[in-house]
Amino acid sequence: MANAVSTKTVACGDAPATALRARLADGIRRLYPGYFAMVMATGIISNTARLLGFEPLSDALLGVNLLAFGWLTLALALRTLLFPRALWADLVDPRLVFSFFTIVAAADVLGIQLLMRGHVSAALALWLFAFVVWIALAYLSFSVLTFVNAGSGADVIHGGWLIAIVGTESLAILGALLAPALGTWKAPMFVAAHMLWGVGIVHYGIFITLFSYRLFFLRVESADMTPLFWVIMGAAAISTNAGSTLIMSDTGIPFLLALRPFADGTTLILWAWATWWIPLLVVFGVWKYVVRGERLGYHPSFWSLVFPLGMYALATWRLSLAADFAPLQWVPRIMLWVALAAWVATMYGALAAAWRGLRPDAAGARREN
Repeated sequence: MANAVSTKTVACGDAPATALRARLADGIRRLYPGYFAMVMATGIISNTARLLGFEPLSDALLGVNLLAFGWLTLALALRTLLFPRALWADLVDPRLVFSFFTIVAAADVLGIQLLMRGHVSAALALWLFAFVVWIALAYLSFSVLTFVNAGSGADVIHGGWLIAIVGTESLAILGALLAPALGTWKAPMFVAAHMLWGVGIVHYGIFITLFSYRLFFLRVESADMTPLFWVIMGAAAISTNAGSTLIMSDTGIPFLLALRPFADGTTLILWAWATWWIPLLVVFGVWKYVVRGERLGYHPSFWSLVFPLGMYALATWRLSLAADFAPLQWVPRIMLWVALAAWVATMYGALAAAWRGLRPDAAGARREN
């Protein structure tokens, strides 16, 4: 009798731990492919804050980013080992495969954070990791579009595709910043950075054309207007940032120096295009949540809204330096705080969602839904 009571007590004591492990496993299995946008958003605000002189804020966000990148990398590794079918299903989904480019951009943004503090080796390691992942995803994603895509015409197109451009341009930026410290590899890295910038611009031209057709000439419902729409602006902004970084770089290569006029004009046009999109994206949000009355709730894709805000601030700051046009610098001084406010709101939503997911009644609530 005593043994039976003891066994029952142990079983009851193990139940909460077993349930918690089950909820964590379920969270890893359903991990959103674009969750690394959290690292992108946190890092870009940190870098902007440091350039504008707010170093304590920048350092605090670096600490958050190191934890976030480590946790997400571990979660992705566990998902790969434990739930390979779920991972593969996302990789061959035309609507999700481009979200994996957040891994590339996250590694590069974190690399820039570390490089700004003198950690060249760590930044180079992150660039090499991001480059390998970029190569794999670049050809996988376009193969998915060619051989697996079952969407009807342009209906499958959405703003998330442009995350591929963000990943490409992030490699160009970190590469250009790393190049002066690479000795004999300086020239090859500068050439690679210019090539990546060009590839990103070409892809942006292709995707924005398709997306504009989808948006302006096909029926669009409020459910289609996700936070990923903001990547349209973010991709143009990071292309501006990359162009400005290249303009200010002392490559020492005559061929690249001859490209300077092209880089000047293209960078300004990209910044103007990014600026043009901001009011329209705000109008879309008002239409979705105010006019149509959609419920505003947390989703990991909201990090893809925060990142473009921070990137626009940083891109405008770098453009003001590249163009030697100081009056433009009031824009990033305002946009930094707009981006930080969006970051705080999104982080609150993420923590609240994580807490709800770990509660004992979370599994039951998911079954009911």
